[in-house]
Amino acid sequence: MSKAKILYVSQEIVPFLPETPQSRISRNLPQGAHEKGKEIRVFMPRYGKINERRHQLHEVIRLSGMNLIINDTDHPLIIKVASIPVARMQVYFIDNEEYFKRKAFLRNDDGDLFEDSDERSIFFVRGVLETVKKLGWVPDVIHCHGWMSALLPLYVKELYSKDPHFANSKVVFSAMGNDFEGSLDAGMSKKVALDGIAHEKISQIDDPTFNNLSKLAIQYSDGVIVGSEDVDADLRGFISESEIASIESTDENNIVTDATSFYDSIIEGKQILVEE
Repeated sequence: MSKAKILYVSQEIVPFLPETPQSRISRNLPQGAHEKGKEIRVFMPRYGKINERRHQLHEVIRLSGMNLIINDTDHPLIIKVASIPVARMQVYFIDNEEYFKRKAFLRNDDGDLFEDSDERSIFFVRGVLETVKKLGWVPDVIHCHGWMSALLPLYVKELYSKDPHFANSKVVFSAMGNDFEGSLDAGMSKKVALDGIAHEKISQIDDPTFNNLSKLAIQYSDGVIVGSEDVDADLRGFISESEIASIESTDENNIVTDATSFYDSIIEGKQILVEE
C-alpha cells in the first residue's frame, strides 16, 4: 500500500515565525505525520518578517515565474524553499513583492490587519494549488491551518474539482480560537467571484469575519479538527449542525496521533463526530 500524501497549508510555522500554539502544531504535526509513514509537503506565506539569510531560504526557479490574477491585476508568483534540518522537513514559501515584502506578519505597527489581507489570502491559496500542480504531486489529504488558508477548501471543491491533482483530495480544516476582530475588506467575496465562483457559493463572506471565513472553510471541507478549547460557541454549533466528520484535539501532545488517524478515516470515508 502506498504512503498517504498529506499537504499542509499554514499561515505560520515555527521557527520561521514566533512560537504560538498554531505555529508549533504547524511545525510538529507534519514531522510527526512523516515519522508515521506519511508523505508530506508543507506550505506557508513568505512574510517580510522572515529572515531569509538566517533560515537559508532560496528561490525555486523551476516553480516560480507564473502570474496570478487577483482583483483583475497580475501578480508574479515566487516560490522559495527552506529546510528544518532537525525535522528532515522542507517548507515551501509563497512569495510576492506587493503582498509579502513588508517587514511584518499579519498586522501593521498599530496592530491592525493589513487592508489587503483578503487579497493576500487569495494569492496564498491559489499560489499553493498552482505550485502543487507544478510539482506534479497528488495529495490524498490537504490540512489547512489558519484563516489565511480558509479559502483553500472552496477553491479545491469548486475551481480545482476536475483537476487530476485534486479531484480525489480530501480537505481537513483546523478550527481555532478567534484570530482577529472585525472584518477583512468588504469586497472580498466579489474578488473571489472574479475567479469564476458563483456568489451564492461564497455569500458567507459578504462580511468576512474570522468566524465567517472559518464557516466557509468548514462548509467545503471533508473533515474538521477542533484544535483549541477557545473555539467560539457559534463556530462549534456550525460544525455540529453541518454533521461533518470531526474530532476534538486540543492537547498538542496528542495531535499527531489524533490527526493521522483522522486522515486515515477521512480517506476511507468513515464518519467521526465530536463527542459532546
